[in-house]
Amino acid sequence: MAPRLAFVVRGWRAPCLFFTRESPTLMKNILVAVDTSSRAAVVLDAAVALASATGAKLHLFRSVGLPVELPVTVYFAPMDLMATLLAAADQGLEQMMAQVPEALRGTYSAQVATPWDGICRQSSVLDVDLIVIGSHGYGGFDFLLGTTAARVVNHCDRSVMVVRSKPVHPAVSKSANGNGL
Repeated sequence: MAPRLAFVVRGWRAPCLFFTRESPTLMKNILVAVDTSSRAAVVLDAAVALASATGAKLHLFRSVGLPVELPVTVYFAPMDLMATLLAAADQGLEQMMAQVPEALRGTYSAQVATPWDGICRQSSVLDVDLIVIGSHGYGGFDFLLGTTAARVVNHCDRSVMVVRSKPVHPAVSKSANGNGL
């Protein structure tokens, strides 16, 4: 049996200890699933920290769908709505990829899909070693992971790292006497 090496990745909530069979470079490709929320930057930062420690390439992915709140008349508009949405998503991914160190850059793509299914399919197409996804949190099991993250964890055949944002609780950060202790 080959010796096992351990390495620590810092850069988000808590250091994480990863074990590999041979070396930290075993992880070669990471799919980073992002959306347009403010949490996308936190997810990208966590993925960059992990890729920096492992030497993996980052592949950014965004699923595009029609927003539920669109009026019915939009569906009959002459312009190609999906092409416009995909172009906007590609532009956003290109801007995010510019924030990734050049040595860690892989590909980026946007696809029309249900988010969890698109992520699972893209992870297979790229044959990634890990999926990094953010969590929103809603209710029940979804409260812990978020609906998309929960489905990715349950349906993908890849390892998944769920990144949570630090909760901001001003009442907890300061005591009643205002000294923060």
